[in-house]
Amino acid sequence: MAILDDRIEVISPVDGRVLLRRPLPSPAEIDAVLTAAAAARRGWRHTPLAERISAVRAMVDAFVARKATLAEELTLQMGRPIKWAPYEVGGFADRAAVMLDLAPEALADIVPPEKDGFTRFIQRAPHGVVLVLSPWNYPLLTAVNAIVPALVAGNTVVLKHSDQTPLCAERLAEAAQAAGLPAGVFQVLHASHPQVARMVADPRVDYVAFTGSVEGGRAVQKACGDRFIPVGLELGGKDPAYVRQDADLAFAAENIVEGVLFNSGQSCCAIERIYVHAAVWSDFVEAAVAAAEGWVLGDPRDPATTLGPVVRAESAARIRQKVEAALSAGAWGLVDPAPYAEALAAGPQYVAPQLLVGLGAEDALLREETFGPVCGIVKVSGDAEALARMNDSRYGLTASIWTRDLAAARRLGEDLDTGTVFANRCDYLDPHLTWTGVKDSGRGGTLSRLGYEFLTRPRSFHLRHRG
Repeated sequence: MAILDDRIEVISPVDGRVLLRRPLPSPAEIDAVLTAAAAARRGWRHTPLAERISAVRAMVDAFVARKATLAEELTLQMGRPIKWAPYEVGGFADRAAVMLDLAPEALADIVPPEKDGFTRFIQRAPHGVVLVLSPWNYPLLTAVNAIVPALVAGNTVVLKHSDQTPLCAERLAEAAQAAGLPAGVFQVLHASHPQVARMVADPRVDYVAFTGSVEGGRAVQKACGDRFIPVGLELGGKDPAYVRQDADLAFAAENIVEGVLFNSGQSCCAIERIYVHAAVWSDFVEAAVAAAEGWVLGDPRDPATTLGPVVRAESAARIRQKVEAALSAGAWGLVDPAPYAEALAAGPQYVAPQLLVGLGAEDALLREETFGPVCGIVKVSGDAEALARMNDSRYGLTASIWTRDLAAARRLGEDLDTGTVFANRCDYLDPHLTWTGVKDSGRGGTLSRLGYEFLTRPRSFHLRHRG
């Protein structure tokens, strides 16, 4: 991906070719989009909820109907193996369905106990114009988290997708048009970072939903300046897994390694730190290495490939630098790179999987988000040390505990500084549960009934009866 003076260019991580080009909008075009979104607010807000739900459901259906095309485009734009790409389209449909079904209850008025002579209730009012800024790593799943509930709640939406995955936004716009959404209710803009900053600062924008890096979140906050609009920030992670002494080791190893390697590790909730009880250390490490060696690195268009390239050559270089720094400091890798030589020759954006041991507590591989198919494994003495190490991070998105004792998992989870606590699962979003982070992993939340609370504001009605 490259942003030039007047256009964006998408470089496919599959083979390094220019996949497509799109012009950047002029100031007048951005102004027209924001004006249309603001003008459509009132009519869409007063459209009955059942009609909004029906219209958005039709938009989702029109989008998902192109599943095969969407999956192929996803692979070409960001490198997800075609074996896995269709599942993101399915996940889009599943999350949308849950949020649509939750809407009537989540958006219902809150009515306090009756009081003679008064009618009182709290209404969930839409913010107005919602600017959705979505990333490339899960371009459909991150977008649906905000778009569907924002529209259903009565907001109008302007979507600016990552410059790496512009086709995702365009296909959503086509689906909105096919569903007959009114003009101005859902629009798409390709834009540069300075243009996005100006939109964030524009008084016609009432809420910003951003998913991306910590640095990107800071840029959004800075662009808000003196404005007091609410901003939802879903940022990075350095998510830990803890394997207790009583864990099912084969099950834990297979699933944790999948949490490390799926999507080439390019997930905010990927497993990036593994802590293992000393009593089962050797057995777990052996099982984890065997699991990692079963992943097939290669061209993501090949149905046999399970591990594709990372999104850009620069990202691959940064990942390799972190691994090399750790090795130079005394760590050692457990996965033999030799079998991946042919796949690595396909381009600098291909990175072999790696599990490392012997890491120091301050090594970057244990401190900073890697966003690649590599992970460190650390031996711990028990629950107390594992808890301290899991919390020793500036991130707090998810943490997973692998154990047969769910009471122990819950007890540990209540002391974890994280938005989601998993037991015997990882790297997964349940749309019935709120997706949220603490510390540098962001603020606000999406999905579940509570997701509607962030995309609306409370408005109280206090009506005194007369006569």
